[in-house]
Amino acid sequence: MALTRSTGKHRAPSRATLRGANIARAATLATTGVCGSLATPALAAESTAPAASSEDTGTFMILAADAEADSLADEVADQAVTQKREAIAREEAAEEARRKAEAREREAQEARERAAREAERERLMNTYQAPVSGGVSTAYQTGGAYWSSGSHSGIDFHASYGTSVVSVGAGTVVEAGWGGAYGNNVVIRMNDGSYTQYGHLAAVHVAAGQSVLPGQQIGLAGSTGNSTGAHLHFEARTGAEYGSDVDPVAYLRSHGVHV
Repeated sequence: MALTRSTGKHRAPSRATLRGANIARAATLATTGVCGSLATPALAAESTAPAASSEDTGTFMILAADAEADSLADEVADQAVTQKREAIAREEAAEEARRKAEAREREAQEARERAAREAERERLMNTYQAPVSGGVSTAYQTGGAYWSSGSHSGIDFHASYGTSVVSVGAGTVVEAGWGGAYGNNVVIRMNDGSYTQYGHLAAVHVAAGQSVLPGQQIGLAGSTGNSTGAHLHFEARTGAEYGSDVDPVAYLRSHGVHV
C-alpha cells in the first residue's frame, strides 16, 4: 500500500538544499547584474565595480609604451629639424663671410691697382729723356750766318733720316705741322709749364691738343725747312713764343737726362 503525506504538512528543506539554492540565486543575480534587496553592501559594490583583467592591463601597458615611443620619435624629429636649421644657418653665415671677404679682397686689389696707376702716372709726369739717341752736333747759342738771330736758339742732335723722335716728357701738343724755317715741327707744352720744340722733321705723328707721354713718338727726323742735312733741332723755352729759349742741355740735365 502506498504511503502519502497528510495535507498541509511539509518537511523543512535540508541545509544542503538551502545552500544550493542560495548559490544558484547568487549566480543568477551576478549574471543579470541585479542585486536586489537581498545583496549585502559588499556584494553590491563588488558587482557594480568592473574588475581589471590581465588583458586590460596588457592593453594599457602597450598603449603607454606606444605613447612613450611616439613622444620620443617626436623629440628626435624636432632635434633633427633644429640641427638642420642650425646647419643651414651656419652655411649661410659662412657663405656671407666668404662673400664679404671676397668683396674686401676686390676692394683691396682695386686700391692697389689705383695706387700703382697713380705711382706710374707720377713717375711719368716727372720722367724726362733725350728726344733721340744721338749726341749733340751743334751747341746752344753757336754763332753763324745760318741763323737769322745770329746764334743758335737750340741744339742739334745727330739723327739720320727717319729716326724716331720722341717727346722728352709728358705734356700737350700745342703746334704740329709746318713751322717756316723749322720745317715740319712739333711744340709741346710740358706739364711743368715749360715748352719744347722739335724741328726739321720728315713726318709729324701727333696733332695739336693731343696729350703725350715721355718717350712717345711724335715724328721722324728729317731735313725740312732751313736745314743742310738730316738732324733734329731741339729747343727748350719758358713760353710758346720764339725768343723765350733757354739752354736745352741745362734744361734736360735739370730733369735728370744725361746729355
